Amino acid sequence: MSRSSGPASGDPGDLTYAASGVDIDAGERAVTLMRSAVEKTNRPEVVGGLGGFAGLFALDTAKYRRPLLASSTDGVGTKIALARTLDRHDTVGIDLVAMVVDDLVACGAEPLFLQDYVACGRVVPERIAAIVTGIAAGCTEAGAALVGGETAEHGDLMDADEYDLAATAVGVVEADAVLGPERVRAGDVVVAMASSGLHSNGYSLVRRVVDRAGLDLTATPAGLSRPLGEELLEPTRIYALACLALVTEFGVDDVHAFAHITGGGLAGNTARVVPAGLTAVLDRASWALPPVVRLLEEHGVPRAESERAFNCGVGMVAAVSPASAHRAVELLAARGVPAWIAGTVEAAPDAQHGTAGLVGSYR
Repeated sequence: MSRSSGPASGDPGDLTYAASGVDIDAGERAVTLMRSAVEKTNRPEVVGGLGGFAGLFALDTAKYRRPLLASSTDGVGTKIALARTLDRHDTVGIDLVAMVVDDLVACGAEPLFLQDYVACGRVVPERIAAIVTGIAAGCTEAGAALVGGETAEHGDLMDADEYDLAATAVGVVEADAVLGPERVRAGDVVVAMASSGLHSNGYSLVRRVVDRAGLDLTATPAGLSRPLGEELLEPTRIYALACLALVTEFGVDDVHAFAHITGGGLAGNTARVVPAGLTAVLDRASWALPPVVRLLEEHGVPRAESERAFNCGVGMVAAVSPASAHRAVELLAARGVPAWIAGTVEAAPDAQHGTAGLVGSYR
């Protein structure tokens, strides 16, 4: 398992790595602080330990008939700016994991392992450890191993307290069990899975609203049950294991597709798993618009824009056969994921591409 950081400080003076802005001693302390959390993510297939140059994972090919490897790369985006403002760094790592593993599961793939990249202006060991501990917590929740990563100190490129995150996750799915629009058909039921908050999209707009309206991140606005900053930093729900449980329980003849609701909103992402000639019709009346979205709308975000920028309460949808829809909702609820029937897939003969749309009014 690899986990590296930049080089260590040498003797005092102008021509040392530390004087140039790279402190390896701090990087090594960060690795020590995060070691326990990272090692807890190990799966039996992980080979080696923390400190190698590469992460090794022994894929059990005897387990599969024709395995396909799936991969996804993403970051957290400007939600990190809020984490810096509030000086809270233990949740954005969970967001990072969610963004990549829930993209993997959209095609039916089981997340196997993940590697992260943390770029920062200055290594503060406790901050880096908090970030990576969050990543490890997300990996545990997704059943994926954290097989390594990189912490890079870029003092010439970033301010001392700046940092950014990225990760790549790898998963596996049987070739004949890949989910997607090819399986979706007219009459399918759309099951919506509740989001935990805004997840990790739309935060450039959120921050603009907060700044322009002069909102206090430490205050609790009307309609919310906690300070605004806590609401906005709520980590992204990880759906991977619950979605895989659906596939295991009902099979790909009944579970046809998943859509991870990220940038582009509910309709835009649902349309990605709808084939030409069909449309997914989602009824807003089947759920309530989250209070934090209503707050942002009260401060000027138009409804049409909020439905494009935010998930509006739905973090993942599944297209399933009508025979399995109600039992799918029950299984998800049993796994701690609130879910409901939100719509259906219908014929749209003139549609050259799959479409999705919202009808009705939110509760």
